[in-house]
Amino acid sequence: MNPNTEKRLHEIRWHGRGGQGAITAAKIVAQAAFREGYRGITAAPAFGAERRGAPVSASTRISPDPIMVLSQVENPDVVVVLDDTLLKHDGVLDGLAKGGWLIVNSRQEPEQLNCHGEFNVATADATTICRDLGLIVTGLIIVNTAILGAFIRATGLLNTESIEQVIRERFPKADIDINLAAITKTYEITKIKEARN
Repeated sequence: MNPNTEKRLHEIRWHGRGGQGAITAAKIVAQAAFREGYRGITAAPAFGAERRGAPVSASTRISPDPIMVLSQVENPDVVVVLDDTLLKHDGVLDGLAKGGWLIVNSRQEPEQLNCHGEFNVATADATTICRDLGLIVTGLIIVNTAILGAFIRATGLLNTESIEQVIRERFPKADIDINLAAITKTYEITKIKEARN
């Protein structure tokens, strides 16, 4: 567990498109948090029109204490967006906490997103990294593991080692190295704009 985090309950909301792996990313973070000593953990999809390419969302909560709330995250500390075109949709930034994090898979710099609020912004072009690495399934670039690199770098909530352990346990052997490379490369290129005080 990261001793540098002052807050006890961390709420994360994930936005992606069907097939990008937002729900899997939410579960990976939950499992990694457990490995780091968090004892209150939930990860759940938000149900809706679940088809390839349709907007989907998921929630993750992590805390050193038991969690009694099982509803979807409405006031997240972190919003992770796997497809920057979703920023135009209603509700993506709803409830994002002051001083929280907006983490976006985008070629744009954080300042170029035109997302205004009292929150920090991190961007990383996970799409290009995953395309270059060949993380493509039936024509769809899968960015869920790559965006975890930006999540780790921006939030500091988890360390890379715990995410790596989960990837090694969950993924087929042939897919492990490519996904770990995606995380590392995305971590390295993540650009951050901190909120103004």
